[in-house]
Amino acid sequence: MNPNPGDWLQWRRTVDNHGHSPLKQINRDTVSSLELAWSYPMGVPGLHEVVPLVHDGVMFLATNQNFVQAVDAVTGDMLWSYTHERPDFEGAYHVNQAARQKNSIALWDDKVILTTVDARLIALNAVTGQVEWDIQVNEWEKGYSYTAGPLIAAGKIFTGTSGCSIVGTNGGCYITAHNADTGEELWRFNTLDDPNNPEVDASWNGVPAENRWGATPWATASYDAELNMVYYGTGMPVPYTEVTRGTGDGDTLYTNSTLALDADTGELKWYFQHLPRDNWDMDSPFERLIVETEIDGVMRKLIVTTPGKNGVTFALDAATGEFVWVKETIYTNMIGDIDSKTGKVTANVDTIPTDFGDMKQFCPAINGGRLWQATAYSPDSGNFYLPAANTCQSLAPRQFELAPVGQSMAVVQYGPTVLAPGFDNVGSLHALNVKTGEHAFELQQGPRFTSSVLVTGGGLMVVGDADRWAYAMNDETGEVLWKQRLHAPIGGSPITYEVDGVQYLVIPAGQSGTTQASLTPGMVIPPVNGSNLIYVFKVRS
Repeated sequence: MNPNPGDWLQWRRTVDNHGHSPLKQINRDTVSSLELAWSYPMGVPGLHEVVPLVHDGVMFLATNQNFVQAVDAVTGDMLWSYTHERPDFEGAYHVNQAARQKNSIALWDDKVILTTVDARLIALNAVTGQVEWDIQVNEWEKGYSYTAGPLIAAGKIFTGTSGCSIVGTNGGCYITAHNADTGEELWRFNTLDDPNNPEVDASWNGVPAENRWGATPWATASYDAELNMVYYGTGMPVPYTEVTRGTGDGDTLYTNSTLALDADTGELKWYFQHLPRDNWDMDSPFERLIVETEIDGVMRKLIVTTPGKNGVTFALDAATGEFVWVKETIYTNMIGDIDSKTGKVTANVDTIPTDFGDMKQFCPAINGGRLWQATAYSPDSGNFYLPAANTCQSLAPRQFELAPVGQSMAVVQYGPTVLAPGFDNVGSLHALNVKTGEHAFELQQGPRFTSSVLVTGGGLMVVGDADRWAYAMNDETGEVLWKQRLHAPIGGSPITYEVDGVQYLVIPAGQSGTTQASLTPGMVIPPVNGSNLIYVFKVRS
C-alpha cells in the first residue's frame, strides 16, 4: 500500500490511483535545470499509451501488441524483452484493440503481471522475462480482450475485461479477481446482468441479457484496504442509441457507473450511475481516486472521479456511495439536470435522437472532453487535476443489425468533430479542490492535452499536449516552470522515480489518437511513423 518513494509499481503508482510521487529533488526551484539523461525507442508501432514501471533500478515497459521490456533505469540499456504471440483476430475493431493497449502490466513480488489482447493473464519472471504461468480468462474468439492492466492488492489481481461492444460478447462483461501467486480465478462479476438486483433487468426495459452489450470496465481499478473494497468504472450501453437498442428511457444498469465490490467475494456493496440513458458513447470507465479529506470538520474518505467523457466530476462517499458534490468542467449538453441532494443525473432529451437517421449534436465529442488520459490528486495542494478538451460532434442511429465478426455493435453514423460553442481552443485543464469541487485554477490553450497528469512532492504538475510540448507547472497555480518540445505528441503517463539518490522524470511521446489537430489552426504534427519513445530527464549536475 505504501511503496518505496523511489519506485513506481502500478499504473498510478499507488492503489488509490493518485498519480502522485512524494519525490522532491525535482521541484519548483530545480525543474528549470532538467537535462536529458537518456531516451529509449519502444520498438512497436501503434498508439503510444505507455506507463513505465520502476522497481529497484529496473524499468519495465509494456506497449501495444503485448510487448514487454525490462530496461536499466539509470542507463537505458535493455535487460530483456518478451512478446506474447496473439492469435489472428477477425474484424477491424478486434484488431484495433491490440493497437491501443495502455497500462497492461503491474509488479508483484518477483513477477511482472501482464494482461493480453487475447484475454489472458500472464506472469513473467521479473529478472529473466520467462513465463511463470499463463491463464486464459475470457474467450478471445468472441472478442474479449484486455486493453488496460491489472490492479494488484491484498494478494489478488483485479482485471476489467475489454471488448464488450463486439458482436460476440453479448450478455456478459466481467470484472475478475485472481490469486496473485497462481492466477487462479477467485470470483467474477457481470456488469451487464446481476440476478441479485432486479433493478438491472428493469432498467433495460425488457431487453434480455443476451441482447445487451457494453458496461465495459475499460480502466484499472482502485482499492481501499480499510474498507476492503475494489472500485471500477463502467462504460456505455451498446448499441449507442436507445432507438437502436430498444431500451426506451431505461437507465441501462450497470453502464456508466461506479461499482464498489467486496475484494474477497466480488459482492456488490454499492453502485452509483453517473450518466443514465446514455445515447452518445459518453462512457464512464475511467479511474476512481480514493481521497481522504476533511469536509465540514469531519474526515471523509471519498471516491473522486471524472468518470466519463463529458467531464463531470463527482465526489462520493467511499464506504456507502453517498453523493457529496459534483462539478461540471467542460461544456456539455447531454445532461438535463443533476439533483443537488442525491447527484441523480437526468439526460437532456433534446439531444437524444428519436428515429433512425435523426442527426443530433452532442458535446463533448465521442473521443471525449476527457478520454483515457488519467487524472491525478496531490495531497500537498489538495487539488484534483483533469486534462480535457472543448469539442462537439453529431450522430444518428442506424437500424439494428448484427455486425460482422470482430466488429463493434455501435450501429451509428457520425458527423465531424467541431469546437464547443463559445470556445476558440481545444485544450483545457482543470484543477479542482477536493473538499468543495470548486476550481483552484483552469487552463485553456490551443492544442489538446494528450497525456495523463503526474503530480509530485516537489510542487509540480506534469502534463503534455498534442503540439509536442511537455510541461512542468506549479501545482497550485498552473504557472509553467519548465517546458520541452519533443518529436511527437506527448502520450501515455509521465512518471518519476529515484535510483541511487537521483530523481528522474519520464515523458512518453509518439503516435496519438486524440490530438484533434485540425481544430487548432497552424498546428502540424510531423509524421511519427511508429517512432514511439520515452525521454528520461534529471537535474543537471
